[in-house]
Amino acid sequence: MDYYEVLGVQRGASADEVKKAYRKNALKYHPDKNPGDPEAEARFKEVSEAYEILSDPQKKELYDRYGKEGVRSAGMGAGPAGAGFASMDEALRTFMGAFGGGGGGESIFDTLFGGMGGGTRTAGREGASKKATVRISFTEAANGVEKELLITRYNACTTCNGSGAASPSGIKQCTRCGGAGQIFQSRGFFSMASPCPQCRGEGKEITEPCKTCNGIGRTKEKQHVKVHIPAGVDTGMRLKMSGYGDAGEGGGPPGDLYVFINVDAHPIFEREGDDVLLEMPIGFAEAALGCKKEIPTLSASARITIPEGTQSGKVLRVRGEGFPNVHGRGKGDLLITVMVETPTRLTDRQRELLQEFGTLENVSNHPKKKTFVDKIKSFFKDFSF
Repeated sequence: MDYYEVLGVQRGASADEVKKAYRKNALKYHPDKNPGDPEAEARFKEVSEAYEILSDPQKKELYDRYGKEGVRSAGMGAGPAGAGFASMDEALRTFMGAFGGGGGGESIFDTLFGGMGGGTRTAGREGASKKATVRISFTEAANGVEKELLITRYNACTTCNGSGAASPSGIKQCTRCGGAGQIFQSRGFFSMASPCPQCRGEGKEITEPCKTCNGIGRTKEKQHVKVHIPAGVDTGMRLKMSGYGDAGEGGGPPGDLYVFINVDAHPIFEREGDDVLLEMPIGFAEAALGCKKEIPTLSASARITIPEGTQSGKVLRVRGEGFPNVHGRGKGDLLITVMVETPTRLTDRQRELLQEFGTLENVSNHPKKKTFVDKIKSFFKDFSF
């Protein structure tokens, strides 16, 4: 085991680099973060032993020149050869020594718990967020709409203004934590701060609870909420209404309301991104001769021209008649797929005319058919048994 490799630093690393590397590893493998993990405990002892040697200039010099044996021969090692630290207490002593100074007013609790140490009271808890689903029509999604929802949420009690007490004198300092909002538990040389279970980290207790909310500080109520749904939304999108969730506890902020959108299908339109799709069937004669058609759009109607000789599957585009982009980036288009429908249940006269028309057709009337026939002929010409 090379001490430099254990800490992950290069030989010749400065004292600050050694200390920084040790802190990172010690926090990672500390037994309180890895309860019941013997491998993590062994690693914690290893990094503590490495730091014990490399943080001491005299021991570090002996280690750099003679290795571990040189340190142990001088009576400065952490234990017999290959044994590492004799106990967890020694490793924890090194840990406390590395964090105790802190530097710049930093304490071990600032480092480990984000500033919970020093007897500071924990902040109020944010209220829970709520979820609701609203169903709108295809047209409402295109144009935008305002909907009213009925939700059930916790609001701050109006009788006690959210304090939970019948009067200001009904709030006393917590007897367990002394108003600190947290308690400290020791394990060997290591001390951990946690929210006080008696006052739930608030540092105070209610001796005279409010009769309206029974000391909770919140009441459950039904509320009508108006939701503005912007044009261009689609199924699966989510709107966030800040502050419309449950009221916070202990002075904490309220949660949010998340509104999920479901858009109903349309009888003739479909949606693809911001474009609107429409399938339009036309007759054989209309496709061959060309025609004009009045078609519906999301806003009203539009008149389009079907060119002479239009084939089934051709897509015609009407610009700007699609969905508005929900982020304000213009509008999509209306895409019309022309479906040429073959006539069925012909009358005798229709059959007679079509037969006559068939005798007058030639290859120039069916360019795709001619190309296909030519490819088939070429295929069988090249194919040999």
